[in-house]
Amino acid sequence: MKYLASLLLSSTLLFGASEQLIIDAKNFEASDKEGVSTFSGNVKIQMGKDKLNAEKVSIFFNTNGKNPTKYEATGNVNFEFNTKTKKYIGKGNKVVYSPLKEEYTIIGNGFLQEKNDNRKIYGEKIYVNQLSGEAKVSGSDNKPVRFIIDVKRGEGN
Repeated sequence: MKYLASLLLSSTLLFGASEQLIIDAKNFEASDKEGVSTFSGNVKIQMGKDKLNAEKVSIFFNTNGKNPTKYEATGNVNFEFNTKTKKYIGKGNKVVYSPLKEEYTIIGNGFLQEKNDNRKIYGEKIYVNQLSGEAKVSGSDNKPVRFIIDVKRGEGN
């Protein structure tokens, strides 16, 4: 059960002491041996204005069991998160977040929208690194990458 205690502590350290991390799910399991805590069944995670919904969320810890190394959400994943200046919504079959690298990967039927500028991207795999600002999107033969942006035309623009 050290991973349950670590989960509670790391949530405070990762997200700050001033906000609560709330996780609702039908089931919870933790394995010290495997270093993973898993929530399943209509999982709803909220912290401040940030939200994530999925059928299953697994949180993986490093070998000392203190720090999360990866969050993996599967099954009808949708989310909403905010930075200091922007708001994002998205969805996919699977979403992986690596907190140390601040990398997000959306896999399968991926969609990401920056609400402020109404930019939308669709792809089979969407990768975003918040530290470097790098983004990569992959499509397939049947579902190419699609990028939609509002472009203003006319005089004075």
